[in-house]
Parts: sequence; structure tokens; C-alpha cells
Amino acid sequence: MARSLDGLLLSPVADQAPGQVGTRTRFSYHEKDGEIWAEYAGGDVVRGHLVGTREGDRLDFRYVQLKVDGTTSSGHCVSSVVELADGRVRLEETWEWESQEGSGTSVVEEVNEG
Repeated sequence: MARSLDGLLLSPVADQAPGQVGTRTRFSYHEKDGEIWAEYAGGDVVRGHLVGTREGDRLDFRYVQLKVDGTTSSGHCVSSVVELADGRVRLEETWEWESQEGSGTSVVEEVNEG
């Protein structure tokens, strides 16, 4: 199993559609006893939260976010945790909106600050 996500800062490697998370979005992850949660913001997202579970290298969580245009949206995501050759963590995500139409895949990777 890849290392704990607790205290990690992650960011998407590519922009999604307008109004969604993108390369300027930062996710601050927490993990304890199989629970995961994160706060995120940046780009078109003013504030977002996710909460779910981790079993091995599989995350299963729901997310909700407030966008700069004042609208909210929510959805469900399943991610695989991958440890990169340089030791950073990557999440390979499959997501679907529950509050609107749409689904897709994305990749977020640990950000090295400094």
C-alpha cells in the first residue's frame, strides 16, 4: 500500500472543463484509520470538501464545491493511489457529477512545495 495521504498537498496535472477543478486547484488531504477527507480551492473553485474511505490503494469519496459564479455542485469519485518513481503520490480518478450531468477521469499528483 502506498504511503498515507495525511498532510499531503495535491494538484491536478491538467485542467478540466471550465468551472471545474484545474491546475490552480490545491487539495489538502487528511487520512486516519481508513477515513480520508480534504479541503480544496483554487481556479474556478472557491471552496470544496471531500470525504470518504480508503481501503488499500482505493479511495471512495463524495465531494461538494462552491464555484466563483456562486453555484454549488457535488459528485462521487473512486481513485487509485499510485506511488511515483520519485516517491510522490498520484491519484488516478474516475468521477461523476451527482448534481448535474457529466463524468470523466483525472489525475492529481503530490505537489512539492518550495
